[in-house]
Amino acid sequence: MIAILNYNAGNIQSVQNAVRRLGYESIVTDSVEDILAAGKVIIPGVGQAGSAMKYLRDRKLDQTIISLKQPVLGICLGLQLMCSLSYEGCVKCLGIFDAVIKKFPPFEKVPHMGWNSFSALKGTLFKGVRADEDVYYVHSYYAEITDFTLAICDYVLPFSAAMHKENFYAVQFHPEKSADTGVKILKNFLEL
Repeated sequence: MIAILNYNAGNIQSVQNAVRRLGYESIVTDSVEDILAAGKVIIPGVGQAGSAMKYLRDRKLDQTIISLKQPVLGICLGLQLMCSLSYEGCVKCLGIFDAVIKKFPPFEKVPHMGWNSFSALKGTLFKGVRADEDVYYVHSYYAEITDFTLAICDYVLPFSAAMHKENFYAVQFHPEKSADTGVKILKNFLEL
């Protein structure tokens, strides 16, 4: 069973539909017991880091997530919450990735919204994916490039399009809205 974390962030239904289309059962939950029992966990998200972290902390989900041993995938806000600090609300996040979330400088249109490619792909999440394939982004904040970066996107400046550490995976783009490329990436995660 795949647990899709419900923390009052948007896009949960799109993620659940994408998982279902790939033939997997899922549950949308904020129950610690369900999350611990799941084979994999997805942290979706469209929302604001400060309110999302408050929701997680109020329910002790922050400590639960950090302690997970099964594969975990953060999507968009989910990636940002896995980092150490977000300037969106100046909030301390989960600290899985030693990276800071910053707002794009206003040199281009912000938010970064639409199709964009990535480069420097590495790891099993990108098996069968080419760097010239586009994925769908919607975000105003980005994760800096670190040793945990699996893929890089360049919009205004280079940033982490995907990250990985141990059993934690994260993507800044929305695989559930990224057509065939997103399906491949989501399938690669579900098959871990």
